[in-house]
Amino acid sequence: MSRSLVTGPTAGIGLAFAQQLAARGDDLVLVARDAARLEALAGELRTAHGVEVEVLRADLADRAQLRTVEERLGDLQRPVDLLVNNAGFGLKGRFLDNDVDAETEMLDVLVTAVMRMTHAALRPMVARGSGGVINVSSVASFLPRGSYSAAKAYVNRLGEWAAAEYGPQGVTVTTLCPGFVRTEFHARMDVSQDSAPDWLWLDADDLVRQALADHARGRALSIPSVRYKAIAGAARLVPTPVLQRFQSLGRK
Repeated sequence: MSRSLVTGPTAGIGLAFAQQLAARGDDLVLVARDAARLEALAGELRTAHGVEVEVLRADLADRAQLRTVEERLGDLQRPVDLLVNNAGFGLKGRFLDNDVDAETEMLDVLVTAVMRMTHAALRPMVARGSGGVINVSSVASFLPRGSYSAAKAYVNRLGEWAAAEYGPQGVTVTTLCPGFVRTEFHARMDVSQDSAPDWLWLDADDLVRQALADHARGRALSIPSVRYKAIAGAARLVPTPVLQRFQSLGRK
């Protein structure tokens, strides 16, 4: 029996991961700030799929609470076979429009927490010669979109290196780079779905299905849909000043 730990599982991409992993028979450890939503989801998954579901309430921007998740990942008696670093954090405004403490909190969640949990998970996985990590990044990582894209670029580089470093030791590290996805993420930032063309929006269930398939194939990078593969490829060739003209997408 495999066990997967998913951060940010109560909505959107994280919920799709939790549901699909439970459907394939994985026991789960669910990590989020909202204890009530965690418990409700855990109950639904236990009933629907007959799997064991642990609930771990933690604010990943809080170093002490993050440490409890790290300790759970390092528990050799109850090993985690797959870590899904999915917890999101976004700010609607541009860099100087945001409070610097909010910017710092975003980096705590998107960079520090991802690095520390990946570190905590990899040690026992490498020791036993098996396991996997899926880090949820973004197509924004290929674009100049302020500190959010910078944070996601870090996730890409971390994943790219870790996949090459630990793949030969039996651990698969996959970086998932979705684009705009129909979830609560943008609504929580007060961003409407008409802030980007309809054809850019993805379905969370579809992209998670593709991500799990890519991970099973041992792929280091998963970019869902042909259109986002094309955008990511083009972004490497187009000059930064040109790309900056599209910064308003997803901000209105």
